[in-house]
Amino acid sequence: MATAIKPTEGGLSFGPFKLLVKERLLTKEGIAVELGARALDILVVLTSTPNEIVSKKDLLARVWPDVIVEEGSLRFHMNGLRKALGDGKGDARYITTLPGRGYCFVAPVSRQDRSSDVAPVVATAFPHANLPNRLSRVVGRDEDVQRLSAQLNASRLVTIVGAGGVGKTTVAVAVGHQLVETFSGALLFVDLGMLAEPSLVTAGIASMLGLSVQSNDATPSLIAYLRNKRILLVLDTCEHLVEAVASLAASIFESAPQVYILATSREALRVEGEHIYRLDALAFPPDDPELTAAAVRTFPATQLFVERAVASGARLDLSEKEAPIVASICRKLDGVPLAIELAARRVESYGLQKTADLLDQRLTLLWSGSRTAPARQKTLQATLDWSFGLLTEAERAVLRRLAVFVGHFTLDAALEIVTSATVDRSAVLGGLDSLVAKSIVAASPLGAMMRYRLLDTTRAYALEIGIDDAEAANLSTRHAAYFARWLEHSGKEWSVTSSGADRSAHFAGINNVRTALEWCFSPQGNTAVGIKLAAAAVQVFLAMSLLPECHRWSQLAILALDERSAGGLDEMHLRAAFGFSSSQMYGESSAVSEALQRSMAIAEEHGDTAHQAGILNMERYFHARKGDLRSALQCARRCRVIAEASDDQAVKALAHAMLGRALQTAGDLAGSRAELDSLMRIFSQSQRGPILLSYDPHYYSYISLARTLWLQGYPAQAMDLARQGVVASEAMGHPAALALVLAGAATVFLWAGDLDGSQHYTDLSFSHAEANTLGPLVAIGRARKAELDILRGRTEAGINDLQKILERLHAARHEVLTTEFNMTLAQGLAATGRSDEGKALVEQTIRQVETSGEMLYMPELLRVKGGLLSTREADLREAETCFNESLDLSRGQGARGWELRTARDLARFLVENGQSEKARMLLQSVYREFSEGFETAELKAAEELLAALK
Repeated sequence: MATAIKPTEGGLSFGPFKLLVKERLLTKEGIAVELGARALDILVVLTSTPNEIVSKKDLLARVWPDVIVEEGSLRFHMNGLRKALGDGKGDARYITTLPGRGYCFVAPVSRQDRSSDVAPVVATAFPHANLPNRLSRVVGRDEDVQRLSAQLNASRLVTIVGAGGVGKTTVAVAVGHQLVETFSGALLFVDLGMLAEPSLVTAGIASMLGLSVQSNDATPSLIAYLRNKRILLVLDTCEHLVEAVASLAASIFESAPQVYILATSREALRVEGEHIYRLDALAFPPDDPELTAAAVRTFPATQLFVERAVASGARLDLSEKEAPIVASICRKLDGVPLAIELAARRVESYGLQKTADLLDQRLTLLWSGSRTAPARQKTLQATLDWSFGLLTEAERAVLRRLAVFVGHFTLDAALEIVTSATVDRSAVLGGLDSLVAKSIVAASPLGAMMRYRLLDTTRAYALEIGIDDAEAANLSTRHAAYFARWLEHSGKEWSVTSSGADRSAHFAGINNVRTALEWCFSPQGNTAVGIKLAAAAVQVFLAMSLLPECHRWSQLAILALDERSAGGLDEMHLRAAFGFSSSQMYGESSAVSEALQRSMAIAEEHGDTAHQAGILNMERYFHARKGDLRSALQCARRCRVIAEASDDQAVKALAHAMLGRALQTAGDLAGSRAELDSLMRIFSQSQRGPILLSYDPHYYSYISLARTLWLQGYPAQAMDLARQGVVASEAMGHPAALALVLAGAATVFLWAGDLDGSQHYTDLSFSHAEANTLGPLVAIGRARKAELDILRGRTEAGINDLQKILERLHAARHEVLTTEFNMTLAQGLAATGRSDEGKALVEQTIRQVETSGEMLYMPELLRVKGGLLSTREADLREAETCFNESLDLSRGQGARGWELRTARDLARFLVENGQSEKARMLLQSVYREFSEGFETAELKAAEELLAALK
């Protein structure tokens, strides 16, 4: 007896065919073969036990479980399968019939390890998955779902094209659920119906993936992120943004070979590689008076009608008397699912015959005046008109006002925004319940809260309903004011949400904010409300790293300031956001300085210590970036003074973080350790989110403290803390923060002599920085890679790369870490016979450090200089002086890490000059100060030298 093959563990191959069971995909020489669902099930059963007879009874039971079918159905699908395989043509033999016994798959079958067919991908969890819940039963679309799944697997880019209301989104979601295991849960559902601006398409997708958007074109960063990912993107409702979506889809398809795209649209994208799937309406019964009720029940359109009518409370048995009426309704509605659902919901109120009569009268009237529209669009329009005509005046008023929402909304939002002098709260509640019952408003749970939305087609229809200009303005004003309050109370929750499902509600709110901002600053808008909305929105855009939107709306709102709005907290937030976003996108300028100074002045006037701390932290960052560490330290001390007078723990935390880093750079390690330890104590008690213009001060505290620990002589603790920092930052979901923390971890591991660990964190940091267009961190990543090349012996290539990158960093006035890179470069130059260049570079760097106040590196610079001088007889005395000065400075700073390095180099120098005992005593005295980290490279090297000196 043959052994059954487990097809779900990989692909099954036979002849030119490959069968992927999980994906329900059959390909022939790489091209998808279209098979019906039952035929595919038959093939799976037969290939799972090749060369064994499967009886007709067993085959029927496995392919049609719990359903009684005749052998004729089996023969029909078997013939279709054989035809698809080309069975019997030429020498092809796959399935043999054994009369009276059953069927047998006779071709050789082999199982393939799918890993050999797919290029390696980045194996990471996908926290952004947000696929909507699938309907409990999707009527009449099983074949579409199977075909789409197969086509998508084969071609990577498929657009479901169909008329409005035909069920494109429903089918796309069903396909997503069908393929969720294939993509290991990495599915992102993008509801483009909530966006109005083409420029927001790429930025919107990037922000859903947690990426930082720091330029007006987020495409490069999005492509960089997706390039080595295996993800299914479902782009829903593309027609109103078709050009922008088409351009992006083409770029992704070309540059990210393992990203699959399923789009829904009323028109094709028309890009290279796109496969179009025309989604037709549901099949409905023909106009045949002889058709029985049993026959009518077999059509998907009538099944949907009956299900929805019964779900609404109607009693409908689809008797011989009722069947012709239902069949007639479905024919008149052209099988359009949305139109059928709207009609079915009326049966409970009007009865079946009356519903048909009303529908017939209304459609006849409406169709006579709209002959130019496509048939099914005409049907849906007429059905919407008919449904709207059956609403009460109160329901109509509520529907029109609910159309102000983009995407999902809550009951609280509806009550606050829709309620007015003409529509009271009870009318809103009653109207919303009624509209849900009639399928005009969709309701779905999201977590513990029910959320509502108008389908895009219904919303577009509702917006055409006439409304008084004054009432329309009041409605939009209430909408903007509500979402301004939402931003203030809930908008910043973005920084603590960790999953795509949790963030769905946030994105819906942000899209309503965007719509409200567009209206507020339009000619018909309300700029006073717009200023308040923008002041709240820009803080959230910063937290989400959406810098172009932050810059745009802060600038527009600042221009709209008048005497009444100037000088208040709104202007304070707007000026700060404009200054920060401008500096990040376009560099420092007088406009940036003026904006920040104005923001600080308002904060001081209002006693807003949190804002003052945020501005000072930003100024400290600017000073540190350009290498002015003395000014950076002054900013940190000013913040510390503010924090001492404040009860806000977040302000105190930021002040400790700022001063801890600044004192470390200045070489005051004891002071740095005290500040950072205080910060970690606050961190252990409170997890408050970001302060203005600053990421959470905690995220880099691990790295700052790890650096101090290594310098003080605790390398093992330092490396462990760096690892913790990476884990903590990953949990935050902030890409810029993570890239920075990874770069910091690379430094700690490099100092500890773990080149592999440093390389690992450098590569990760570089990848995140490149994906998020973080230019300075990309440059630092490249510099670190070049530095590691030098240290690993690829000296010439490393020198060339590092010199070029340093030139660019100097030109951009980004001096963070350039001192470290200069020291490695100098050593590399010396190793290739260019000692004079190396010595000149070290001396230049020493002068820069003395000017900037970056005294932390002075002991190491003197050690490197001593090493360069020790190679020439004439410079031996000066070399020994440099080593001794380095030792003195290291001890003064309490930097045992630097001290050990210098003691080791000086010991070697003394040995070479005949002073071995002195060398041993020196190195032994320093080595004894260490209590841990003996497995690290630095301490191992010292131990080996001591052993050689005994």
